[in-house]
Amino acid sequence: MTIQTITHVEYHCADAARSATELQTRFGFRRDSDQPEWRPGVRAVHLHQGGIRLRLLSSEITDHPVARYVERHGEGVAVLALGCADPGAALERAERHGAVVLDRDGALIAGFGDTALRFVPLPEAPEPGAPEPAGGELLDALDHVAICVPAGQLAEAVLFCEAALGMHRIFGEYIAVGEQGMDSSVVQSPSGDVTFTLIEPDTGRRAGQIDTFLADHGGAGVQHLALRTDDIATAVRTARSHGVEFLSTPGTYYDGLAERLGDTAIPVETLRELDVLVDQDHGGQLFQIFARSTHPRRTFFLEVIERQGAGTFGTANIKALYEAVERQRATASA
Repeated sequence: MTIQTITHVEYHCADAARSATELQTRFGFRRDSDQPEWRPGVRAVHLHQGGIRLRLLSSEITDHPVARYVERHGEGVAVLALGCADPGAALERAERHGAVVLDRDGALIAGFGDTALRFVPLPEAPEPGAPEPAGGELLDALDHVAICVPAGQLAEAVLFCEAALGMHRIFGEYIAVGEQGMDSSVVQSPSGDVTFTLIEPDTGRRAGQIDTFLADHGGAGVQHLALRTDDIATAVRTARSHGVEFLSTPGTYYDGLAERLGDTAIPVETLRELDVLVDQDHGGQLFQIFARSTHPRRTFFLEVIERQGAGTFGTANIKALYEAVERQRATASA
């Protein structure tokens, strides 16, 4: 009954068709041609790439739940669909451990702020002899989901993930960026395929980007999705050629890489050219970069990540990534 994967992400937006076109053009997603685009009061566009499934929903009916979400939070992740062998048993466990049930028939529970969690059956395995997916995809899977929670709620959020969802904490770190600070914990499903990075601000220090997210988003929610690739250099170059802007990294970051890490699987010159960050753990190296947010409230963005053996998160990269976001925030407010 434990969760094993995120089958899809439900994203509520002002115009599903427009948002879908942007993801198709810039990041290489494809539409699911066999999925209906209309349901009562809602436009729904289904996208896929590798193992990533996105459902973009919009509504012009002002009192519709989708429209109310967008009015309250701006565009964002409204539902994470968690695949498990027995959704009913998963719902029962979550409720037994204090989860608020929003829709019993739909196996939907309250998650983080207005981001809900839905227990769904695991996808069926392809039949023998079924056609292979089309090639040329840049992105392979949803690596992790970053979630911001209000100050003082991190421990409660971790406990909820452990007790109600059967996840376990695999990493934690306090991050200082200039005069601001934030605390983080990473929780993961036993399968290793569902990973949440939970972050709360340190209100004892100067307000920073997590405080800004919580204020502009209107409470807890998903800050970014990290999309995994097996070739980050090609993915970044291709996305840039299609109009995606990525956050920059100071040249000094790369000056000391050889001394800090030794040889890197991707040459330092390439990392510097592309502004890609690198770190490593006991299993190997990981490479990361943030796309510049195009969200009107700057409360949601995408990350691209490649893992070459690394199973966790490089300590130095978490700080470097948030420093990059802070530079964007400072530029936007100038």
